[in-house]
Amino acid sequence: MVANPISRLMPSRAAARQEPSSSATAAARDEWGALMVAAQDGHGGAYQRLLGEISGWLHSYYQRRLPSADVDDAVQETLLAVHRRRHTYDPHYPLGVWLAAIAKRKWIDQLRSMGRRPTEELPDDLAVGDHEASVTSATVLERLLGELRPAQAQAILLVKLHGYSIEEVSQETGQSASAVKMNIHRGLGRLTAFIEKTDHVE
Repeated sequence: MVANPISRLMPSRAAARQEPSSSATAAARDEWGALMVAAQDGHGGAYQRLLGEISGWLHSYYQRRLPSADVDDAVQETLLAVHRRRHTYDPHYPLGVWLAAIAKRKWIDQLRSMGRRPTEELPDDLAVGDHEASVTSATVLERLLGELRPAQAQAILLVKLHGYSIEEVSQETGQSASAVKMNIHRGLGRLTAFIEKTDHVE
């Protein structure tokens, strides 16, 4: 059992963003299982190294799947889940598979959280320029929008990814504000259901 609290073991955001190259990541992942076994045996140094390395992979994973404002929260939630469940890892299997299953579940949780956010609190006069930092390169999420009805996909893309207000989308699309909100709610529900029943989404 590792004595250090999880808050002390979490890598800093700056360190987490120093993601290794693809080849380096592939090589490192071969060592993750051994690091986890050492961590399970109480090796704090191995655990710190493991958290630091997988945090870079998690940032890359979520940057392709979530709005940029949600990436750090998803990474931290996943690292906490890894900490809580580290005793369940079976060294007979690759740690990458175990980690990917946790990451996928947290991705689904984050999408559900997006659906529960009170979009009516967005000010009607919110300018798109104010959200430039939140415009995301979530390519996987945008591709998944193709699984939805066009009105649902459009509402999610404009409000949740590009920062438009409900009123702006209502005026642009001709839908009522309540219809925009309903399309977001139902669309995110369908999206999470699709992800849950799909083994691999890339």
